[in-house]
Amino acid sequence: MSNFGFESLRLVNPYGPSFREARSAVGASEILEKAQRFKSLAEAAEDCSLVVGTTAVGKRDLQHAVRRPEYGARAILRRLSTSNVALLFGSEKSGLSNESLSHCHWLIRIPTCDKNISMNLGQAVAVCLYELIRDPKQGRKAEQLKLATAGELERITMLLLDALQASGFLDRRRVSDSDERIRRMVRRLRLPERDAVIWMGMLRQMLWKMNQGEKPDLESQI
Repeated sequence: MSNFGFESLRLVNPYGPSFREARSAVGASEILEKAQRFKSLAEAAEDCSLVVGTTAVGKRDLQHAVRRPEYGARAILRRLSTSNVALLFGSEKSGLSNESLSHCHWLIRIPTCDKNISMNLGQAVAVCLYELIRDPKQGRKAEQLKLATAGELERITMLLLDALQASGFLDRRRVSDSDERIRRMVRRLRLPERDAVIWMGMLRQMLWKMNQGEKPDLESQI
């Protein structure tokens, strides 16, 4: 990260003994010292409007678009011109879980030979970050609309799941990964930030109507 000019390191439930004993390369100790720890991925990526996962793919049945690093870098740089972006890495042993992948908008795969598709974590990070800085011209075209953050999308996801539960929809279509499917669907909508608040207001109103509870304050939400 220090080599390529990136400073914001966020860790989700790092293994305590290893994290306490971790040492950085020369000149990069400040990044490790300032690393932020979070209890969940949703918290770690809350202020990001784009969450990009990394995967070796292998035999996994992925539900996301998968891009090569050089093409993914262009989309990341365009978004970085207006908001925060999270580049998500899993463990070397198991990679990202399906639940973690459900928080991602799309994925990056570094091409490797079929005999050994798993890369060392540090090397994978280096390859992805190199692609982000190797051609500064890539990110000059900014996105026109500021999109909703991961935190806003997660709140919409939770409200939508509550509404689906209250309506009985989830009882009619019982699937083990319904939360992950709904989370992926919401992220595919590419909601602008200005629309996210309206979506939350509409879903809260629907929930109130179905549950006949206390009427929400919609004027403060729109």
